[in-house]
Amino acid sequence: MADTPFTLAKKRVTAENFTQLLEALVTDNVLNELEKERIQETNQTRADKARDFIDTVKKKGEKACRIMISHLRTIDPTVSCQLGLSSGPSVRLGEKKNISVMIFIIAQFA
Repeated sequence: MADTPFTLAKKRVTAENFTQLLEALVTDNVLNELEKERIQETNQTRADKARDFIDTVKKKGEKACRIMISHLRTIDPTVSCQLGLSSGPSVRLGEKKNISVMIFIIAQFA
Protein backbone atom coordinates (compact mmCIF):
# COMPACT_ATOMS: atom_id res chain seq x y z
CA MET A 1 0.00 0.00 0.00
CA ALA A 2 1.35 3.43 -0.97
CA ASP A 3 2.14 6.04 1.63
CA THR A 4 -0.43 8.77 2.10
CA PRO A 5 0.67 12.38 2.62
CA PHE A 6 -0.02 11.92 6.33
CA THR A 7 2.18 8.81 6.67
CA LEU A 8 4.94 10.52 4.70
CA ALA A 9 4.75 13.50 7.04
CA LYS A 10 4.82 11.24 10.08
CA LYS A 11 8.07 9.70 8.85
CA ARG A 12 9.71 13.11 8.27
CA VAL A 13 8.64 15.28 11.18
CA THR A 14 11.26 15.52 13.92
CA ALA A 15 11.52 16.73 17.49
CA GLU A 16 14.10 19.23 16.23
CA ASN A 17 11.48 20.78 13.94
CA PHE A 18 9.09 21.09 16.87
CA THR A 19 11.76 22.86 18.91
CA GLN A 20 12.47 25.20 16.00
CA LEU A 21 8.77 25.95 15.68
CA LEU A 22 8.48 26.77 19.38
CA GLU A 23 11.57 29.00 19.23
CA ALA A 24 10.25 30.82 16.18
CA LEU A 25 6.96 31.52 17.95
CA VAL A 26 8.84 32.85 20.99
CA THR A 27 10.93 35.09 18.73
CA ASP A 28 7.74 36.45 17.15
CA ASN A 29 6.16 36.98 20.59
CA VAL A 30 3.37 34.52 19.89
CA LEU A 31 4.54 32.43 22.84
CA ASN A 32 6.59 33.46 25.82
CA GLU A 33 9.38 31.41 27.39
CA LEU A 34 7.13 30.12 30.18
CA GLU A 35 4.55 28.83 27.70
CA LYS A 36 7.27 27.15 25.65
CA GLU A 37 8.75 25.46 28.70
CA ARG A 38 5.32 24.36 29.93
CA ILE A 39 4.50 22.76 26.59
CA GLN A 40 7.82 20.92 26.46
CA GLU A 41 8.12 19.86 30.08
CA THR A 42 4.65 19.19 31.46
CA ASN A 43 3.37 17.05 28.61
CA GLN A 44 4.59 13.48 28.51
CA THR A 45 3.15 12.28 25.21
CA ARG A 46 3.21 13.60 21.67
CA ALA A 47 -0.55 13.91 21.67
CA ASP A 48 -0.52 15.94 24.89
CA LYS A 49 2.19 18.25 23.54
CA ALA A 50 0.19 18.68 20.34
CA ARG A 51 -3.02 19.53 22.16
CA ASP A 52 -1.32 21.94 24.53
CA PHE A 53 0.60 23.62 21.71
CA ILE A 54 -2.40 23.98 19.40
CA ASP A 55 -4.72 25.09 22.21
CA THR A 56 -2.22 27.71 23.36
CA VAL A 57 -1.73 29.16 19.88
CA LYS A 58 -5.45 28.99 18.97
CA LYS A 59 -6.35 30.96 22.10
CA LYS A 60 -4.12 33.74 20.84
CA GLY A 61 -6.21 34.15 17.69
CA GLU A 62 -6.06 33.92 13.94
CA LYS A 63 -2.89 35.98 13.56
CA ALA A 64 -1.00 33.65 15.90
CA CYS A 65 -2.24 30.64 13.94
CA ARG A 66 -1.15 32.22 10.67
CA ILE A 67 2.30 32.84 12.09
CA MET A 68 2.52 29.23 13.27
CA ILE A 69 1.59 27.84 9.84
CA SER A 70 3.97 30.24 8.13
CA HIS A 71 6.84 29.06 10.32
CA LEU A 72 5.98 25.43 9.75
CA ARG A 73 6.05 26.02 6.00
CA THR A 74 9.52 27.55 6.39
CA ILE A 75 10.86 24.91 8.77
CA ASP A 76 9.59 21.94 6.78
CA PRO A 77 8.25 22.94 3.36
CA THR A 78 8.12 19.35 2.13
CA VAL A 79 5.77 18.21 4.89
CA SER A 80 3.71 21.38 4.53
CA CYS A 81 3.33 20.76 0.82
CA GLN A 82 2.51 17.07 1.28
CA LEU A 83 -0.22 18.01 3.74
CA GLY A 84 -1.67 20.70 1.52
CA LEU A 85 -1.17 23.62 3.87
CA SER A 86 -2.12 26.86 2.20
CA SER A 87 0.83 28.69 0.76
CA GLY A 88 1.36 32.33 0.03
CA PRO A 89 0.60 35.36 2.15
CA SER A 90 -3.09 34.64 2.65
CA VAL A 91 -3.36 31.60 4.86
CA ARG A 92 -6.99 31.24 5.91
CA LEU A 93 -7.11 29.90 9.40
CA GLY A 94 -10.85 29.63 9.44
CA GLU A 95 -10.45 26.55 7.29
CA LYS A 96 -10.92 23.45 9.41
CA LYS A 97 -8.44 21.65 7.18
CA ASN A 98 -5.54 23.83 8.29
CA ILE A 99 -6.31 23.36 11.98
CA SER A 100 -6.78 19.60 11.55
CA VAL A 101 -3.53 19.34 9.64
CA MET A 102 -1.68 21.35 12.28
CA ILE A 103 -2.96 19.07 15.04
CA PHE A 104 -1.85 16.03 13.06
CA ILE A 105 1.59 17.48 12.35
CA ILE A 106 2.32 18.55 15.88
CA ALA A 107 1.13 15.20 17.22
CA GLN A 108 3.95 13.59 15.26
CA PHE A 109 6.70 15.55 17.00
CA ALA A 110 8.60 13.73 19.71
